[in-house]
Amino acid sequence: MASTEDKPAANKENTSSWKDSIYNPRTGEVLGRTASSWALILLFYLVFYCFLAGMFALTMWVMLLTLDDYVPRYRDRVPTPGLVIRPNSLDISFNKSDPPKYAQYVQHLETFLQRYNDSEQERNEECLAGEYFLQDDSDDMMKKACRFKRASLSLCSGLSDTNFGYHEGKPCVLLKLNRIIGLKPPGEPYINCTVKKDHPIQMHYFPSGGRIDKMYFPYYGKKAHATYAQPLVAVKLLLTKEDYNKELSVECRVEGSNLRNNDERDKFLGRVNFRVKVVE
Repeated sequence: MASTEDKPAANKENTSSWKDSIYNPRTGEVLGRTASSWALILLFYLVFYCFLAGMFALTMWVMLLTLDDYVPRYRDRVPTPGLVIRPNSLDISFNKSDPPKYAQYVQHLETFLQRYNDSEQERNEECLAGEYFLQDDSDDMMKKACRFKRASLSLCSGLSDTNFGYHEGKPCVLLKLNRIIGLKPPGEPYINCTVKKDHPIQMHYFPSGGRIDKMYFPYYGKKAHATYAQPLVAVKLLLTKEDYNKELSVECRVEGSNLRNNDERDKFLGRVNFRVKVVE
């Protein structure tokens, strides 16, 4: 049996051993390593991580050499464009007698159509309708764009009716296809909208028939086609009193071409669904 005199000595040894594991004054070690050992291991990791950083930078540099500022290297991900609605809402609800309720939609449409003003579109070309506007590759990669003036949207242009029909309960919506470089849709593409209800709702399309002219294709990319403005189709919903205070489900599709519009995995591929509710 150990005497009580041995206990203080044992405690002292344990304390000394614990301190020595952090710093040993006899050998000069810190955390079990001498200063030269720490210097070597830090030098190793410095060289190692500098090598990794250099390899990463070299890989990125080589990859960037293969890219083209004007044309993406791979263009096979989205063969069919999506259909987009403006104003930017899939749930359009307002009181036609209360201007502040529909002011956000009117303002959004007006802002969106600014780039279609004559002052902007005069910079573009007057193209031949019904034909693709093909442009040969040249040293100058900048491409010309065809004019699309907002006046072609007639009653939905915001020029003759600055409220886009919202004040009379006959709202306008604008539709456009997403941009895809090199897309040349065959046939005569046009937009067709239907309302899911017992009796049909009359609609007016601008341009006539909701047509999307071929002269706005192909698209050559954001940098090459800097002044390009996507063609629009305006749909004016001619709602009547019996349509008010009801939530109407509207579906618009791209028809007349081979562009896909019935893919159940993507509800926005070649089509768009939105709701409209007008309150008296």
